[in-house]
Amino acid sequence: MLLKKFILALIFILFFGGIPIYAPVAKAEGNLTITISTDSLNVREGPGLSYRVVKQVFKGESFTFVKEENDWIQIKLSNNLYGWVANWLVQKGKGPESTQTLSSLGTITVDGLRVRNGPGLNFQTIGHLNNGVQVSILEKNENWTKISNSEIDGWVSSEFVSVTNGQASNQINESFGTTAIITVDSLNVRNAASLQSKIIGKLQKGEKIEIVSSTREWVEFNFKGQKAWISSQFVDLAPKANVQTNTGNETITPASPTGIIGTVTANALNIRSKGDLTSKIVGSVIKGNTFAILEEKNNWSKIEYSPKKYGWVNTWYLEKTIPKSDPSQSQVVKESFVTILYDGTNIRKGSSVQTPVVIRANAGDQFAVKSLKGEWYEILLENGTTAFIAGWIVSVNGSAPQVEKPGAEGYIKNKTIVLDPGHGGGDSGTVGARGTLEKELTLRTAILLYDKLRASGANVILTRTNDSYFSLRSRVSTSQYHSADAFISLHYDSILDRSVRGMTTYYFHSFQRPLAEAVHSSTLDQTKLKDRGARFGDYHVIRENNQKAILIELGYLSNPAEETTVTSPQYQEMAATGIFNGLAKFFKSSF
Repeated sequence: MLLKKFILALIFILFFGGIPIYAPVAKAEGNLTITISTDSLNVREGPGLSYRVVKQVFKGESFTFVKEENDWIQIKLSNNLYGWVANWLVQKGKGPESTQTLSSLGTITVDGLRVRNGPGLNFQTIGHLNNGVQVSILEKNENWTKISNSEIDGWVSSEFVSVTNGQASNQINESFGTTAIITVDSLNVRNAASLQSKIIGKLQKGEKIEIVSSTREWVEFNFKGQKAWISSQFVDLAPKANVQTNTGNETITPASPTGIIGTVTANALNIRSKGDLTSKIVGSVIKGNTFAILEEKNNWSKIEYSPKKYGWVNTWYLEKTIPKSDPSQSQVVKESFVTILYDGTNIRKGSSVQTPVVIRANAGDQFAVKSLKGEWYEILLENGTTAFIAGWIVSVNGSAPQVEKPGAEGYIKNKTIVLDPGHGGGDSGTVGARGTLEKELTLRTAILLYDKLRASGANVILTRTNDSYFSLRSRVSTSQYHSADAFISLHYDSILDRSVRGMTTYYFHSFQRPLAEAVHSSTLDQTKLKDRGARFGDYHVIRENNQKAILIELGYLSNPAEETTVTSPQYQEMAATGIFNGLAKFFKSSF
């Protein structure tokens, strides 16, 4: 018997002893790209902070994914060099996989389609497009499309854009002969204006190129005898010599009769002989140029773009300022009128809501403008006296700048927000009564919200951008590394009782509660789900998080009727809008 046991043990050792045992390692995920999402990042020899640094990489650089181990990803740096980076400081793929970066053409299918400065009805309307107008499609999510043509770019409802085949023209803006200077240490040169195109070389910081053409996103130039493109985000454009005279770093700007200075915000902007889209193009100006605004008519501004040469540019692409203006002092305005937008509008004795109302006006009434004081217009009344009206409740024609009341986006700008689509990869989360996977729905919501926040100037980080899994620890690390102003973990709920429905928002620490309450109330206002409250919850991503962090359950997938509701594009848009508004509400209260 002892001999038999010995022989069996020997066989076991001989058979299994030759099989190496490894820690679990994620399989390579196809042809993925890893994009650096922090300003600079150490690449290490192995998967941990104790390993030697082999290289430093920078924000926006992309590398080939090799494999993943715990919270670390191995990347290919060059033909013979590999290294490891922390997975909470990078993004897999080439951005949110449902936000498509495109290079196609589209045609507007209705008259008067509003173009907005962000993907949502709460974003400001910056212009209109009519039926038949052809546009370049820059990005697209399930509800909104980012478009561009020679005069405007912005977001429109996807319902009213017909996508056509073919490549979009890259000669959207004329900036021929303009010199561009590279602003990052290593910039990918591509063979087409798309992040999916082949990398054919690199440019280094300080190198100069001559631009052939440019769009909002891309710059075309000649690279080693062939056409090539680089991201316009990483170049500085030097002014053309025949457009504006420079002394050192200061642009010489003649005096403005309106007292208003316009700074170009587009990479390249056409100058026209008249203030309309059909008139002749007489020149172009580029981002950063400043000009005195001589006259304004119907969203067009007249400028002197060269000594004794005048033309018109679209006012949408000018940032207007009144130099050295004291908000408490009045700025004289000439030949301008305001039109009342609402019935029963108060016209007051002074430039404050605390001053007495002298008269009330109705929609369509017009008044001449005498001066601008802060955000209030001083207007002339019929009896010859003057009074004040708030600038954000009227429209203005003439040289006076249009006053915009700060919208939600004003409170979100420059905030760092981490969005955490729950689950992913092998972790599907809950499965709905009709088969909906929670991991897919949380990513849909996150991408819609990501686009809204990014359009508002927020620094937005997604813990995952595709169907991949990140540990709870990595998600928290992402929040804390970036010192997030807000961390939002997105989920959908489930319970055995299929009649249960509604939305719940959780916080763990008391300092997280105001964020939870603001987001919860605003999202309820939009979605109209049953209110299950903003309350305490013991979840890792909020418990271990030192930042203002919440976890929101956006409805019950276990309830068949609610599952149908929350999976609709309309609900997804409302949920993203509600969270967006809640963040703005929270940040506004923190001012």
